[in-house]
Amino acid sequence: MAVGWSLTPHDSSPSPLPNAQSLIPNPSPYPSRMDYTYRYPSQRAPVFARNIVATSHPLAAQAGLAMLAKGGNAVDAAVATAMALTVLEPTSNGIGADNFALVWTGGGLHGLNASGRAPAGLERARYDGMERIPYYGFDGVTTPGAVSGWVALNKEFGSLPMTTLAEPAIHYAREGAVVPPHIAYYWGRAARAYPRDLCGDWFNTFTTDGLAPQTGDLVTLPDHADTLEAIAETNGNAFYHGELAERIEHAAIAGGGDLRATDLAAHQAEWVRPISLDYHGWRLHEIPPNGQGLVGLIALGILKHFDMKALDPDSIESLHLSIEAMKLAFADGHRYIADPDHMDVAVDSLLDDTYLASRAKMIDRSKATDFNHGTPKQGGTVLLTAADAEGTMISLIQSNYTGFGSGMVVPGTGIALQNRGCCFTLEKGHPNEVAPGKRPYHTIIPGFVTRTGSGGDDVPVMAFGVMGGFMQPQGHAQVLMRMADHDMNPQTALDAPRWQVMKGMEVTIEPGFGEKTIDGLRALGHEITVDDMFSASFGRGQTIYRLDDGYCAGSDPRCDGQAVGF
Repeated sequence: MAVGWSLTPHDSSPSPLPNAQSLIPNPSPYPSRMDYTYRYPSQRAPVFARNIVATSHPLAAQAGLAMLAKGGNAVDAAVATAMALTVLEPTSNGIGADNFALVWTGGGLHGLNASGRAPAGLERARYDGMERIPYYGFDGVTTPGAVSGWVALNKEFGSLPMTTLAEPAIHYAREGAVVPPHIAYYWGRAARAYPRDLCGDWFNTFTTDGLAPQTGDLVTLPDHADTLEAIAETNGNAFYHGELAERIEHAAIAGGGDLRATDLAAHQAEWVRPISLDYHGWRLHEIPPNGQGLVGLIALGILKHFDMKALDPDSIESLHLSIEAMKLAFADGHRYIADPDHMDVAVDSLLDDTYLASRAKMIDRSKATDFNHGTPKQGGTVLLTAADAEGTMISLIQSNYTGFGSGMVVPGTGIALQNRGCCFTLEKGHPNEVAPGKRPYHTIIPGFVTRTGSGGDDVPVMAFGVMGGFMQPQGHAQVLMRMADHDMNPQTALDAPRWQVMKGMEVTIEPGFGEKTIDGLRALGHEITVDDMFSASFGRGQTIYRLDDGYCAGSDPRCDGQAVGF
């Protein structure tokens, strides 16, 4: 498919863009024309290739690309990239993390839930007297699922052995990697945040004499190398059934935790049916609960009842409607999303158009409303996308939840245990109330978009995601709307300034919105805080968009990463 584009600078106050489908008489399943002008300030251009990987660390993206060069497919590239990220960007994920994936193959779209459960031996009385589950220590530690996700993807769709996929990660762990600026910042922040008396093994593993690495420092993680080698050589068995499982149990017992080798042995990654919603011809697919992708779908389902295409995406009215819809979606998400075995309302009911229309009627165009949507929390996550010349595409997301996670590191292994259990609630009787053997509300969500082809079947359009705690469904909606409603290319959609709903009437926004827009939102009752700069707190996205012959990809300027291809 031919596309037309310009690389001339774009006016800072762009006029509305034409609808792509109106420009051609017989549109293909893929929008045949996008705006490739530089609409927002960025130092990046979209990347075009037939094989491509995009993620938040350049070396990790190149690790995945190396697998494609070896004859592997997009899933091989994704697993290699994910393993490398545990070494290169431990500030946001690790071997003790969870992950999810959406994979497009010739057989359609497949969802993978590799999130872990609360320990079977956990007792509810552990949290008596607490207002929330502590971030540091073993109170929030759940069974790590990321390794099972790598194994499941490799077994189902991979073409290269795990030992090959682990080579880049092991190399960087043994030989070292130079730390880039964003990761150095978050490493330093973690070193200031973790209590030294509680997190001694974290300091022993990830700092030098208590000091985090600086930008440009070479860091080796030899314990990581040994652990990844054992995982690769045994296809994960060492982690869930062998010596590593025993060492995890010993660390938990020593730290007063409930996680045991039996929890690891019982863990299984699960293939699940994605949930979806059509938004103006673009069908957004998400992992079902316990993931929070439902929040993004609800928000878009509400916004379908307004003419968002007719509104400038940076206008007062567009932002007001979007913010209000997102608050309503979070109100539903925090009330209903839980381990699917414990939900008391069906997902289909929440995505029913009659219900969504009733929610849309609750939005007052003349003022902001507090819908009691809760207090979004921060998180630390990595997301990657990969696609190959054969048409396989994948969006994979991986996280320890907050930064390095709980601060609990298994001595001598490099395994930083996640604190995902902090997303349970302590509210009695709530579907997401903490309990043994239960999966918590999960913030991390990969995204995928399809359109309807000429034969009525779904055709793949985009593997993408915007990682970062409760910003994720907000990022999914904002990026998709800019592409679906305003024909922005992947890089431009990622470059655009974002907003984030907070508690009550509070909304934080990035620089880039006009003063009149900010003043107008405040006049409607939104309590606006404008951040000093673009930052990862507004998410870090990766996008691969399918063309007839290859792909167009973008990587978020809010992180150190890039899209690479050949």
